[in-house]
Amino acid sequence: MSAERVPPRVLTVAGSDSGGGAGIQADLKTMLALGVHGMSVLTAVTAQNSLGVQGAWELPVAAVRAQYRSVVDDIGVQAVKTGMLSSAELVETVAELISGTDAPAVVDPVGVSKHGDPLLAASALDSVRTRLLPVATVATPNLDEVAQLTGVRVRSEDDLRRAAAAVLEYGPRWVLIKGGHLSGEAVDLLTDGSEELVLRAPRHDNRHTHGTGCTLASAIACGLALGRPVPEAVTAAKEYVTGAIAAGFALGAGIGPVDHGWALRRGTP
Repeated sequence: MSAERVPPRVLTVAGSDSGGGAGIQADLKTMLALGVHGMSVLTAVTAQNSLGVQGAWELPVAAVRAQYRSVVDDIGVQAVKTGMLSSAELVETVAELISGTDAPAVVDPVGVSKHGDPLLAASALDSVRTRLLPVATVATPNLDEVAQLTGVRVRSEDDLRRAAAAVLEYGPRWVLIKGGHLSGEAVDLLTDGSEELVLRAPRHDNRHTHGTGCTLASAIACGLALGRPVPEAVTAAKEYVTGAIAAGFALGAGIGPVDHGWALRRGTP
């Protein structure tokens, strides 16, 4: 294969979801659907299904570092996306690795699973604030994660700007506040403190939304790897994840996943 035909490369640093709806599995499916080559650094293994997380086992820092260096030093990356980083030591290690990588980074500060299971130790929150967010090109917290990180509680669309300002205080270049937990339209706010973009999408009557946050962050990373500016990458990612939510399907006895392949069945996204 000639160099011209090699697709952009995106690296996800996240945990495994054995049910296939979120985490590394969702990231790689998103990357395939959006035309980039997905690569992975596994940070944790979970026993997880449609009902919740039954167990989680963090990988040693040395294993995470070795995976990252193996990929970046040989293959190279055009974007990095982070997900589940359960401990302060892991957060600080990954932040250090990203800071030495010449590629945009999308940080999804995962705090809890779709089912409410904790995925980030309380002792790691300060490391997320002071080490990980400062190296983010785009941070993508949902409303629960905003409250965890900043203490700001978003109860209406009017609160999104206040939440964004609080997160930007920690140093990411851009922040996308995901307002999916509000009632009404699915409204997100993207800002770098000066430029602002409000993204709206219809709310689909579908409870099968497992993996939404992972999928959105990965889709943004794909857009950045393809050379799109942040607002354009986020807009395209919002459109992709909205379609994936609309096509989400039942799996098991609980909350099913979004459908990462929906766009492939109707042509190029």
